[in-house]
Amino acid sequence: MRPLSSTGVAELREPGLSLTTDTSPSSSEESAAAKEESAEAVETPGPSWCWLCRSSPCGSRAQPEAKKKAPCPGLGLFYTLLSAFLFSVGSLFVKKVQDLHAVEISAFRCVFQMLVVIPCLIYRKTGFIGPKDLRIFLILGGVLGSAAMILLYYAFQATSLADATVVAFSCPVFTSLFACIFLKEKYSLWNLLFTAFAITGVILIVRPPFLFGSNAAKMTGSYSDHVKGTFAALGHAVSNALTLVILRKMGKSVDYFLPIWFYVLVGLVGSVSILFVFGMWRLPNCGIDRLFLLLIGLFGLAGQVFLTKALQIEKAGLVALMKTMDVVFAFIFQVIFLHDVPTWWTVGGALCVVASSAGAAIRKWCQGSK
Repeated sequence: MRPLSSTGVAELREPGLSLTTDTSPSSSEESAAAKEESAEAVETPGPSWCWLCRSSPCGSRAQPEAKKKAPCPGLGLFYTLLSAFLFSVGSLFVKKVQDLHAVEISAFRCVFQMLVVIPCLIYRKTGFIGPKDLRIFLILGGVLGSAAMILLYYAFQATSLADATVVAFSCPVFTSLFACIFLKEKYSLWNLLFTAFAITGVILIVRPPFLFGSNAAKMTGSYSDHVKGTFAALGHAVSNALTLVILRKMGKSVDYFLPIWFYVLVGLVGSVSILFVFGMWRLPNCGIDRLFLLLIGLFGLAGQVFLTKALQIEKAGLVALMKTMDVVFAFIFQVIFLHDVPTWWTVGGALCVVASSAGAAIRKWCQGSK
C-alpha cells in the first residue's frame, strides 16, 4: 500500500472522514511536529527538562534567579551608628539655642525637614499618603515620633545634656519588650545581657539618690526642673521605642521617606497647634539661634533617614541598642563644647553602654559571616 501524501492526509481530515489506524505519519511530518514542539518549548515559559543537569526544572537556570543579593552584614548597625552621631550633633545645637521653647524648636525642625522631604517624595513618585493598609501605622508612627521629639527637646532644656541623653536611652529596654510583644521577635539571653549592660550604664550615669545618696547626684538647676526633665526623657524613651517597633513592622513595604513625611507633618501640625493655643509662638531674636535651628532640622533629617534605613534591614532591638552610642557622643560634645567634665561614675556608665552596643555589633557580624 502506497503511503499517503500530505494532500491525502488533508483530504481525509475533512468533516465526516477519519484516519484509519494503519496510517502513520511520514518522516517529514515527524520532523515538522518536532520543530513545532521545540518552538512551543522556547515560547512557553515555565519549567522544562534540561539535558545538562537531567532535572526538571533546570537547576542551572533556577539557581541564578533564586540567588538574591543579601545586605552587607552589619550595614544596618552602621546606619544606626551614623544616625546616632547626627542626632547627637542636633542635640548639642538644641542645648545651644536660647529663649525658645522646645515645642517651637520642634516646629522649626519640622519646617526645615519638610522643605527637603517634599521634593524627595515627588522625585521618587511614592505619593504622600502611603498604602491604604499601612496608613494607620504611618499616622501612629508620626504621632509617637513627634511626641518623642518634643519631649526630648524639653528634657534637654530642663536638665543637663548628659542626664537627658542617658535617661532617654533607656529606650532599648522598652524596645526589646515591645518587639517581643508586638513583633514576636525572639528575646534571647544575648539580648538580655546587652540590655542589662545598657541599664547598668544608665544607672551609673544618672546616679539616683536612693542608691548613691543625696550628694552623689549633681543636678543642673532646681530639683523640680530636674524631675520634669527626667520624666520627659523617660516619656521620650517609651514613645521612641513604640516608633521603632512600628517602623520595623512596616519594614520595606513603604519607601523610607514616607515615615519621615508623616513624622514631620504630624509634628508640625501638633507643634503649631500647641504654640497658638498657649500663645508661645515668636521668632528667634539672635542670628546664631536661627542658624542653630536650620542645623537642627538638617541634622535631624539626616539622622532620621539613616535610622529608618537601618530599621528596614535590622531588628528593632539591635537598632535600639546600637543607638545608645548617642550617649557616648553626647558626653564627648559636653566636654568639648559645653566644658562640663563628667565624673568617674559617668565614665563607668558610658563604658557599660559602649560594651552593650559593641557586643550587639560583634554578635551581628559573627552571625552574618557564618
